[in-house]
Amino acid sequence: MLHSVGQILAKYRSGKLPKAFKVIPSLANWEDVLYLTEPDNWSAAAMFQATRTFVSNLNVKMAQRFFNLVLLPRVRDDITEYKRLNYHLYMSLKKALFKPAAFFKGVLLPLCESRTCTLREAIIMGSLISKTSIPVLHASAAMLKIAEMDYSGANSIFLRHFFDKKYALPYRVIDAVVYHFLRFLSDQRSLPVLWHQSLLTFVQRYKEDISTEQKDALMELCRVHVHAQITAEVRRELIHSKSREEEGEAMDL
Repeated sequence: MLHSVGQILAKYRSGKLPKAFKVIPSLANWEDVLYLTEPDNWSAAAMFQATRTFVSNLNVKMAQRFFNLVLLPRVRDDITEYKRLNYHLYMSLKKALFKPAAFFKGVLLPLCESRTCTLREAIIMGSLISKTSIPVLHASAAMLKIAEMDYSGANSIFLRHFFDKKYALPYRVIDAVVYHFLRFLSDQRSLPVLWHQSLLTFVQRYKEDISTEQKDALMELCRVHVHAQITAEVRRELIHSKSREEEGEAMDL
């Protein structure tokens, strides 16, 4: 029976899903049962409907498993093969963000940790972050994790998209991001434009949440890593802004 459900999902375009499929999220061994339907062969439209079903009926931990084992590999395969992402799969990711904790733990962070995330994948995922409303606590936790990872161009793209959302971030996250950049003080590599763009966006958005000591360290960083068009702008933002101690004093007054 499940094999026939899999055949239906492979050819699915629109309409209702088979009733036998809808009960899968309620089963204790739902992962084993799900694989009998051969998710690798589902149509993109079926993947979207399945994601809707699982987001609605699974708790965060189980949804995370579905996103990580089924949705993420399918999305990456589609981008690799077609150099873009199918509309239904993009909408599947958007639907997955209805459970932000599961999305970050099942999709975004594993993608960053894989060290194989391509810039194309990062740009597509980044656009999703930009267009979707994400609670600040979940976004803060994701930024904290990414800031602590080893550097990659993809991580710079994700951080820049988060910075552009202009969250009121806890100082713990601000400090982690500052340290993320300061780790490059002793790095002799010529850093890519993506890194410089990410630093500029961070400074533009959060310059008044940075301490005086951190600003001095970032100015030193600008002497070590220079980009002809970007570094001067980073310096200007740092010089012509208040520090968080000054902001705190003003509020006390």
